[in-house]
Amino acid sequence: MKAAVLREQNKPLEIEEVQISKPGPREVMVRPVAAGVCHSDLHFMDGSYPYMLPTILGHESAGIVEEVGSDVTYVKKGDHVITCLSAFCGHCNKCLTGHLSLCQSPEVSRTADEQPRLHQNNQPIHQFLNLSSFAELMLIHEHALVKIREDMPFDRAALIGCSTTTGVGAVFHTAGVEPGSSVAVIGCGGVGLAAINGAAIAGAGQIIAVDMVDSKLELAKALGATHTINAGKSDAIGEVMEITRGGCDYTFEAIGLKATAEQAFKMLGSGGTATIIGMIPVGTMIELHGVDFLAEKKIQGSNMGSNRFRVDMPRFIDFYLSGKLHLDEMISKRIKLADVNDALNALKTGEDARHVIMFD
Repeated sequence: MKAAVLREQNKPLEIEEVQISKPGPREVMVRPVAAGVCHSDLHFMDGSYPYMLPTILGHESAGIVEEVGSDVTYVKKGDHVITCLSAFCGHCNKCLTGHLSLCQSPEVSRTADEQPRLHQNNQPIHQFLNLSSFAELMLIHEHALVKIREDMPFDRAALIGCSTTTGVGAVFHTAGVEPGSSVAVIGCGGVGLAAINGAAIAGAGQIIAVDMVDSKLELAKALGATHTINAGKSDAIGEVMEITRGGCDYTFEAIGLKATAEQAFKMLGSGGTATIIGMIPVGTMIELHGVDFLAEKKIQGSNMGSNRFRVDMPRFIDFYLSGKLHLDEMISKRIKLADVNDALNALKTGEDARHVIMFD
């Protein structure tokens, strides 16, 4: 099969022929139909987050089941599925207490003495985040996918595999946004726009979108923002304070920078909560004014929207098909696997929301 292989950080992906193993007892072979190109892929490509190389990037995909292992009963050949990097074991402390997105059990991967799922010339290709979706086939644990209804378009379904679940889930699960509350979202990429859409579904009264690209701010309005601020042209913190008359109940940082994480905290009113969704580079420290904690302001992280993806993703599909979740507007371009490096380069400019790879 063809796959986009990362062999060296800060180098383009190479389209290569890679071999894939047969499914083990609890594994599923999936043929991707669509795969989103996410900013998180870029973090691993440029070394902000270290990863074993060589690897096949990609973690936001939807496709069709090709083959299942002997012990798999959840799906069968021909089923439509969304994959998710939050593979769960189902019986560790995190899973049993309802925090499936935090499961780190090694049993969803193959052991060192087993044949690797992906290989080339008898050398292993490391699987990326349990998935590696920039490839014509995927071999994953059965707990890394969810079965979906067949009337859901694959390109929109792929977005639910990461950006939608991360942004909407941060609103619903991590922060628990309440109806009528005030919300600010810093960063209007795929995840930030999903958070804006999620805040609108949750019934937030004020939803303030903050970005430096006017076209993204216009898109934010279409997804539910009541106010927009171009942080490159004005004092974003001051404007948020003025709009909300004292600060937000909830803020979301969806870029992954020290400065914007600190801004998210400064935009809070008394008792407010800042949720950091963006992937702040390893080794980066953020600074907060200690006295602000006397006003019961809080800051927290969110991993993949604190999801329970086998419950959440079918619900998000229902939201989309009923007109509540706006995924059509999120797709900037549909591309081929050979164009993946162009899509990754486009992420660096911040101009587009999402490129989606469509497989033949």
